[in-house]
Amino acid sequence: MELDQIITSHQRALSWIPRSHPAYTAYIHLLANSRFKRYELSEQKEDLDKSILHYTEAIFLPPSWGFYLNVVQVFFQLVLSLFRRSKKFKQPEDVKCAVEYLRYLRGLPLDTFEVPCNVVTTSLVHVLAIQVELEADGTGDIEEMVMLCQELLTCHSSANYTTHAIDGLFSAILWKFCQGKQVEPLDGVIQCLRDALKIFPPGSHLVLLGLAASLIIRYGTNYLNDDYEEAMTLLESIIVSSPLGCPCQFGDDPCHFQIGAPGLATILASMRAVIYPNPEYLEEAIPRFRTFLCSSSLDNDLRHSFTDCMASLAEKRFENFGLTEALQESRSYTSEMVSLASSSSAHGTSKEKIDNVEAVRAAYPMTVVEEKIRNLRELISKTPPGNSNHNTHIKDLVNWHETKFSRTRDIKDLEEVIKYRRMLLLSTDTGHPFGSHSALSLGYDLYAAFECSNKMEYLDESITVCRGLLEMKSTRTFHFVLIQKLHKSLSKRFGLLGHKQDLDEIIELCPLAVDDKFAKVSDRFVLSCFWASLARMARHPSVSVAYQKAMSLIQISFVSAPTLQVQYSRLVAMRGVSDKMPLDYASYQIDMGQLTQAIETLEQGRALLWSEMRGLRNSMDQLSRFNSPLATKLAAINQDLESLTMSVTPSGTIEISNGGSQIGDGMDPFGRLVVKQQKLLEDRDMLVSQIQELPGFEDFLKTPSFETIRSAASHGPVIIINHNEWRSDVLILVRDSPPSIIPTTKDFYDRANKLRDRLVVARKEGLDSGEYKRALRSVLDGLYKLVGRPVIDRLRALGVPEQSRIWWCPTSVFCSLPLHAMGPIPSDDGVKRYFSDLYIPSYTPTLSALIESRKPSPKTSIQPSLLLVANPDESLPGAFGEMAIIQSLNSRVPVTTLCGKNATPAGVVEGLRHHRLVHFVCHGKLETGKPFDASFKLFDNERLTLLDIVRSQLPAAEFAFLAACHTAELTDDSIADEGLHLTAAVQYCGFRSVVGTMWEMADIDGSELAENFYKSMFSRNGQGVGYHLRSARALRDATRKMRRKKGMTLERWVNFVHYGA
Repeated sequence: MELDQIITSHQRALSWIPRSHPAYTAYIHLLANSRFKRYELSEQKEDLDKSILHYTEAIFLPPSWGFYLNVVQVFFQLVLSLFRRSKKFKQPEDVKCAVEYLRYLRGLPLDTFEVPCNVVTTSLVHVLAIQVELEADGTGDIEEMVMLCQELLTCHSSANYTTHAIDGLFSAILWKFCQGKQVEPLDGVIQCLRDALKIFPPGSHLVLLGLAASLIIRYGTNYLNDDYEEAMTLLESIIVSSPLGCPCQFGDDPCHFQIGAPGLATILASMRAVIYPNPEYLEEAIPRFRTFLCSSSLDNDLRHSFTDCMASLAEKRFENFGLTEALQESRSYTSEMVSLASSSSAHGTSKEKIDNVEAVRAAYPMTVVEEKIRNLRELISKTPPGNSNHNTHIKDLVNWHETKFSRTRDIKDLEEVIKYRRMLLLSTDTGHPFGSHSALSLGYDLYAAFECSNKMEYLDESITVCRGLLEMKSTRTFHFVLIQKLHKSLSKRFGLLGHKQDLDEIIELCPLAVDDKFAKVSDRFVLSCFWASLARMARHPSVSVAYQKAMSLIQISFVSAPTLQVQYSRLVAMRGVSDKMPLDYASYQIDMGQLTQAIETLEQGRALLWSEMRGLRNSMDQLSRFNSPLATKLAAINQDLESLTMSVTPSGTIEISNGGSQIGDGMDPFGRLVVKQQKLLEDRDMLVSQIQELPGFEDFLKTPSFETIRSAASHGPVIIINHNEWRSDVLILVRDSPPSIIPTTKDFYDRANKLRDRLVVARKEGLDSGEYKRALRSVLDGLYKLVGRPVIDRLRALGVPEQSRIWWCPTSVFCSLPLHAMGPIPSDDGVKRYFSDLYIPSYTPTLSALIESRKPSPKTSIQPSLLLVANPDESLPGAFGEMAIIQSLNSRVPVTTLCGKNATPAGVVEGLRHHRLVHFVCHGKLETGKPFDASFKLFDNERLTLLDIVRSQLPAAEFAFLAACHTAELTDDSIADEGLHLTAAVQYCGFRSVVGTMWEMADIDGSELAENFYKSMFSRNGQGVGYHLRSARALRDATRKMRRKKGMTLERWVNFVHYGA
């Protein structure tokens, strides 16, 4: 009220005296001051406008007699008023004048006129910040702002002035970046803020926050880890030093930094998770979002933005690992956004931000969509180009038109999307991530327009846009996506026009994508397989390079998943690629006459999970003798990795030991598992590289050479079948001779598929059905004609005598076909003979597994003894007779029986550690789609799963007989070349030879087969030879006796197979 009276008094005085009166200038100056003071209290624009008018008048009035007016001070006050109006109302003319006047003032000797130089400099920084918002470029303004801040720092100005100036600089660069414009000179900004930290006292949060934000912006363009680490360290220091409730350095609201630093840290973590494919980065970002979103002090706009981002990260987690919990979490956040959009609490800016979420827009009825489009068009017409709101309205309009097109599929709606997308690009720097993403979206829109209209100009422009983006630095993080888009567009055009240059371009782009460190390894692997196939069809010279790239990526494409179950899920997701590519490459190498290389390829590309796990159990004896500390370190890391990889329960819950540390608030057990695994893998890779530099260890843990794996044939030929669409071949590996190849007919691939399919379909009718019996008879005959006859002829030509041991190492559908029982083989005496009558057959999933099964046993005090694991029930009446047969062996070898309540999973695993031989008599169970849940049914319906077996390490184990159903069977949805069945698991955990079953086992056969088997295995003819080496002949002899039994059907004796040495 007193100020109103003063203003009225000044106005009255001015109305009484003429402009020429000596006091007039003094009164007009006093009125200007009073008006400005009242504006600061009321924020009435009229007062501010009048104060500017009065200051201007006071400057231009002639000097008054008897009254000294410091014109420079008045001019300074005018500039401050203009600055205030420009800051509040963003009038370009005010900003332009304020900048010009402040620059003029800086050229004067301000001390002479008692005008504070630091206030002028600080004000200029802030006016320039406003000018950055209003001008299209603003690069020169930021350069000047940096220079002014450096000046304040070097002249040791008051911390308040310098802080205020840095705040202006900080707001300018943030605004420019958020508007999709490049920030230059960003390096100068960062150096300025670093200089400020040297002068300011510790805990100067605004400077820390500004430097962190600047580093984040640079990280978003250069992707340098040093910037990430420095920014995160700065933000963590703010979070730790300024808990809620503690006053901050400059009297600011303590919540400002507490929200600002955690929010920026969350954004930074999410940027890294989006930019790089490292799974641990995603797991470290997610808990930050969870924690940040739990804050009750978040405003609605911030909460909406972070909720949307969190939904995307959770969805990405589901895509990475197939976690249903992640998908549910993503959907819950999306549902929250949709609910917020429909609630009455969402309005204004908050409502607009929620509507930016695609799922939210999709929930609106078409009438609302069309209304939104009309309103935005009207807003755009009223907002001048260059205004920040203009771009925002265009972005929103593009989104709503996309929503409309997704429902109508009308080309007119898509043309509107394209029109406004072009408008947006005109005002956005394509060198900025926002701009380049908009350009990429335009490329997608143009391709969609081509699909809707078949107009070639849309397709051509889509290709041109994507090509241009590939040349830009700002698109490095999504080159892979760009190349995928180009592949699609170029393939479409090649199909329509047949221009060879389009095909050549597709192939030439492949190496760029395959080597892209910003893309997921699994995606790069899939693309490398596409490259190899396309190059092979086009007879392009890059075929070998493409296949080699694919082979180098195949193992690491799944090993980054933390557990066996997730690793298997990843292989399933790549089915048809990961299992097919090694066979393709081998067929190409055979085409080129490279037989030894083809065998190496097949070895490297099969049983990937077993090979990876076997690598963690490699012997360290040789390394230990050369460098014991390195061997000890590597063994410890391998043990931790193996334990971690197997930390899965049948329900999919991750098992973490009580000693596991929690990394960051909110990180769940799975996240901790991922982070821990990645750290172990990194440490292991570094250690292995160090070991490979040692003399004599250059090939340590590298893919075995042909000279190494050919030793698999040291006890008899190994027959490898490469079943492949390009060409199929049978390779026979013999000791001390080159591999022998048996070419196949052109219909070999299809005939093999039909044999497998007929057997699978007939099995659904039941093993006792006439259809299955007919099918099995036909399949065995077909196998003989397709494989058996040429193999037998070649074995004879190679001088391999009958009754020799041979091993089958099949691929693809042959993993499910009974190669050991092919026949009948025509004979002169009319007696039915099968393959196993001529040779003693075994199977091996890989050559390395066979070599491993023959390695000498470690010295052990365990004497030969047999563990009988039995769980008889009413459905297995013959089990008791079989148990009696096994127990009767006690005169030859000590027998321990685990039956009834003693037959528990823990008891069986413990028993396996103390016995070299084991015989199971129980039910075997398969789980479709869950190979690690395949199990033996024990007492009280407890299960000894495949995973339980794999976890065991039994170096002294020798032989296992799995007299249970399905123990060597692959379910229909299994990846054949992975060999994930109970028999393979038992072999992996240490047993050198295993007898298993290809399907259901007839209960009535157990006792007789066991009696004949063990009679042969324990016969005096085998003395001096390990039991595991006698087991293949013993099984062959026992099944031959089964065949002679009256009423014996094919499926009962064919069922039994031998794996291992």
